[in-house]
Amino acid sequence: MSERETAPASRTAPSRLRNVLSVVLPVLACLLLPLGVLASWAAYGLTDTGRYVRTMAPLSTDPDVREGVADALADGVLREAGPELGGGALHGAAGAFVQDAARSFTRTEVFRTAWDTANGAVHAAVLRALRDDGDRAAPVTVDLAPVTDRVKRRLAHDHVPFAHRIPVTHTRVEVLPAADVHRLRKGYHVLDTAAFWLPITAAVLAAAGIGVAACRRRAVTALGLGTALGGGLLALAVAAGRRLTLADLPGTLHRPAAGAVYDALTATLRTVSWGLFALGLTVALVAWLTGPRGPRPAARRPARGSAAPVADPAPEPTRAPV
Repeated sequence: MSERETAPASRTAPSRLRNVLSVVLPVLACLLLPLGVLASWAAYGLTDTGRYVRTMAPLSTDPDVREGVADALADGVLREAGPELGGGALHGAAGAFVQDAARSFTRTEVFRTAWDTANGAVHAAVLRALRDDGDRAAPVTVDLAPVTDRVKRRLAHDHVPFAHRIPVTHTRVEVLPAADVHRLRKGYHVLDTAAFWLPITAAVLAAAGIGVAACRRRAVTALGLGTALGGGLLALAVAAGRRLTLADLPGTLHRPAAGAVYDALTATLRTVSWGLFALGLTVALVAWLTGPRGPRPAARRPARGSAAPVADPAPEPTRAPV
């Protein structure tokens, strides 16, 4: 085989590899980008106790959340006082009274104080359990004494009679079983690692895909469209997750209240998803508009072995008659 026959083959192999990499690398970057956003939101957005309390604070005025809390408080009070009330009309009248009292309590400033304090205590306890590196997983419990003390001081500040006599007892309430703690701890460590590496890997793959592409404008356009597609799929995943989460809840929980909590926690994730969608479309549109329009004129190449085409001689000027 002559050198002229092997030379085109040796030049074709790198060009094919380059074309394959220019397609595969941006596709991988677009796939890892929404996963990195999801992992970062779960590992960083939900693990800040102060941010969590600020996110949940407006829910204390949400009607669905108030109704759910009032139902839970009334059920708890009636469950504790059930043996003393017995059944029949007395129990029904007491239930209506307790329900009205619970609804009235959820409309007070004291309830908002208790809501913020309880959310902070529960979040801090769960976070400590997830970050624990021990082999044994214990159930997560919360001491109600800080919540009671905060409510007591608030009532005393509002000059409520006998508020200073409210006893502050250390009562621990289980908020997460040990089996769930062990399962969630593994998932937390995976998310903590993925939240750091996935965005970096996606950025490196995107830059490498643009660098090896023969037409970088097309690579940027494809990367923008892929980013928009990833943002749209992430927004759809958040909506589907809401539906599945509410469907898996036990019947004792108030579904509208749980839906309000889910929407509050995923508000940042939804914003980032639509931001990626808009950013990807903008990048793709700008890259397409700034590129050349219309077909390029094809340059004629001389055949191999033939001489270069010679320009036609200019015609001699003719003399005009005098």
